[in-house]
Amino acid sequence: MPLGRGGSRLRADGGAGVNSQILNGDWIEQLKTLDSESVQCCVTSPPYFNLRDYGIAGQIGMESSPQEYCDKLVLGFKEVKRVLRNDGTLWLNLADSYAGGGRGFGYGGKQDTNKGCEDMPRSIIPAGLKQKDLCGIPWRVAFALQADGWYLRQDIIWSKPNPMPESVTDRCTKSHEYIFLLSKSARYYYDNEAIKETGQIGSPNRMFGAKSQEGTMRQDIGRTWTDDGTRNKRSVWTVATQPYKEAHFATFPEEIPRTCILAGSKKGDTILDPFCGSGTTGEVALKLDRNFIGVELNQKYVNDLIIPRLDNVDPLFRMAE
Repeated sequence: MPLGRGGSRLRADGGAGVNSQILNGDWIEQLKTLDSESVQCCVTSPPYFNLRDYGIAGQIGMESSPQEYCDKLVLGFKEVKRVLRNDGTLWLNLADSYAGGGRGFGYGGKQDTNKGCEDMPRSIIPAGLKQKDLCGIPWRVAFALQADGWYLRQDIIWSKPNPMPESVTDRCTKSHEYIFLLSKSARYYYDNEAIKETGQIGSPNRMFGAKSQEGTMRQDIGRTWTDDGTRNKRSVWTVATQPYKEAHFATFPEEIPRTCILAGSKKGDTILDPFCGSGTTGEVALKLDRNFIGVELNQKYVNDLIIPRLDNVDPLFRMAE
């Protein structure tokens, strides 16, 4: 049964006790149907500014200026904030783009792939920028959300060891994107133990307080500790891009939402992705025994990508009566 663009829903009551819901339609209108404080963690990646024309009315990313793009995202993330629990977090993936590059804004980002490049828009030069200027989109959006009341807690660098090749000779090849950690409140749920990485902080059984000891906190000075081979997650995440064969656009590697979900939620919590795309966040959420709500504007993506993908995780994924 196809989902209607007016906001039809697909639900699943999984055998493991996790539930899923896919909303098809405009993200703001669909988020308005959700209860306040019903989501613990939002992990998402909106379409990037002027990087790809998806050919569907109401899409994000084809705005005439960075300011218009930021304004639209701020408006939508107001609804995300409303549906988040007070201790909830938003993990927002964004990449940058260039003004007036010739064939389009693409630089080899998440949504600029070898397949489907004919869908890339003609490059424009927004007011206030010059040809070849870096637009600064991620930080424009981050600061706009901060001004709208979000707590901007961290900028995380997604370092890609296998970036898309570029033919440029007057700058470095772009090999990173941003993931911003934002929260609704000053205090929020964050499980640092769940995402610890391997690696020693320093010499075992060393006393805190030496000038050469990096990363110590005041309350730790004078105490001894034993290195267990793990350390607090660093803010540079080296994760290779991971294609999804069913999608004509590049997608999240599963490790990105996995890390965000583990840090930002517990088993049984609800994860939200208002730009569901191919359903990567949903697949990872179900595998980690979380509930999932996804919103996707493109009905074809819902029918051809998201539903089959989630059904592979949980065969009970089905249309609710």
